[in-house]
Amino acid sequence: MKSIKPEEMDRLPGIQLKRTDTFNFRCHKDLTCFNQCCRNLNLFLYPYDVLRLKKSLDLDSDRFLESHVDVVLRKGNYFPDVLLRMADNESRTCPFLCDEGCTVYSDRPDTCRTFPVEHGMLFNDRPGESEIVSFFRPPDFCQGQHENQALTLAQWAQDQQADTYNQMTARWASIRALFQKDPWGPEGLNGAKGKMAFMAAYNIDRFREFVFKSSFLKRYRVKRTLAIKLRASDRELLLFGFEWIRYFVWGIPSKNIRP
Repeated sequence: MKSIKPEEMDRLPGIQLKRTDTFNFRCHKDLTCFNQCCRNLNLFLYPYDVLRLKKSLDLDSDRFLESHVDVVLRKGNYFPDVLLRMADNESRTCPFLCDEGCTVYSDRPDTCRTFPVEHGMLFNDRPGESEIVSFFRPPDFCQGQHENQALTLAQWAQDQQADTYNQMTARWASIRALFQKDPWGPEGLNGAKGKMAFMAAYNIDRFREFVFKSSFLKRYRVKRTLAIKLRASDRELLLFGFEWIRYFVWGIPSKNIRP
């Protein structure tokens, strides 16, 4: 989910969709373009995507990150992007693509679920105010856009079981937007703060060890009821990781994390 400034809105490609707007789309195996959208991609993975994919593949976070992602720090950014590593073949296909379709379909990333819609987070001039904006952006080769099935954004999200993904990605986008400024100082991204932030966002297994096997719970007061939730749910632990980044990197007060 891209962070968008108000002055960029008129320059963005695609058709902007409001909640009540409809768009035509349906994807199925009989389309001549089936699976074409799964090739030669720059597919950004968000923290919840990684959490779900590594579980689906029965890998720990370290192994998944080592085997399936490229971590890229673009010029002018202060937090890296995480991209799915494409297969080493002529078409640079998604590594989870087979002739029948997606082999991780039930745990496919947010971007795949939302396609051909793209969401962005519009940040207004007033601090703390933001809204999600959506655009219908099928590629020219996509035949699904000519199918006779009209959908609203809510209907499409429900159809693709994307609500939780969309919510988690939006939460991450609000954290990611903080990194438009440099929080690292002289130590840079590879210093202790940078490594901590990346772990909390993208390495849920290491972050779990940090919370429960280090001195963290002795140094910080975390309510017992919350600690129980964090032990039981990776999703809750990831949300806690987002809160920890805000507190540890940016010094933003947290009602759940107190010395």
